Amino acid sequence: MNTKLYTLITGSSEGFGKALAIECAKRKMNLILVSLPNSGLTPLAEFIMQTYNVHVIPIEKDLSVEENCVALYKEVEQRKLSVNMLINNVGLGSTMFFKEGTIDFYQKQVKLNVMVTTLLSSLFLEMLKTNQPSHILNVSSLSCFFYLAKKQVYGATKSYVYSFSKSLRAELKSDNINVSVICPGGMNTNPTTIKTNQSNHWLARQSIMNPDKVAVIAIKGLLHQDEIIIPGLMNKLFLLIEKLLPDFMIKMIANSHVNKFQSYNIGNGNHEQQLLSQTSQP
Repeated sequence: MNTKLYTLITGSSEGFGKALAIECAKRKMNLILVSLPNSGLTPLAEFIMQTYNVHVIPIEKDLSVEENCVALYKEVEQRKLSVNMLINNVGLGSTMFFKEGTIDFYQKQVKLNVMVTTLLSSLFLEMLKTNQPSHILNVSSLSCFFYLAKKQVYGATKSYVYSFSKSLRAELKSDNINVSVICPGGMNTNPTTIKTNQSNHWLARQSIMNPDKVAVIAIKGLLHQDEIIIPGLMNKLFLLIEKLLPDFMIKMIANSHVNKFQSYNIGNGNHEQQLLSQTSQP
């Protein structure tokens, strides 16, 4: 009978998910890595196994399809794999005005960011109760605390993840299942996000972090059973400022943010969309 314990990480072929996988492997955790087909997951799994001497199982599935979430759980169960840590990282990000998006895109974004996190938490709940000590880490975003231009649907989905995680933590405390939520700010997860991050104003650029640094903070906070994990001194400072400033000043800053984006789009003659894969989010 298989007695190994596994950490399951969704959206793990690149960006923050990949960084989380490597950080967990450094801590000698066996891994189940889930990502889209043809996303380079198998070579990553082989690299991690050879480098860190842990067992890694790659599973390629498009989790925006509900049946694939159920199929993922059934495959884990049928292979008699024991999961004691679930990291719900998979998500779809965007940076665009609401009118620029399509209903199909927004539906997929809500499915990945909201429904997949909810469904996988439900599917693996009994397994987590059995395999102690157990943890759930849900990936929200710093944007769940603010109301930013071009982040309306994305920010709303991350507000759900934040609220869901805090409530679930209270419910599962008696089952000895720790639930933590991480709210990172901007990360240099791929060329598209790096380009977007570089176009931000000076203060915003100071808060940008590399995924490997955030992953260290994430796993350390999770194992410490922190309820809310905010990586980076600047991101903590932003939250403090938001609490201290009066509402009318927050609205002034938000309006300035909108005007900046509108001027940028007019000046460049296009509407830039930043659509992230099912592997990275903030």
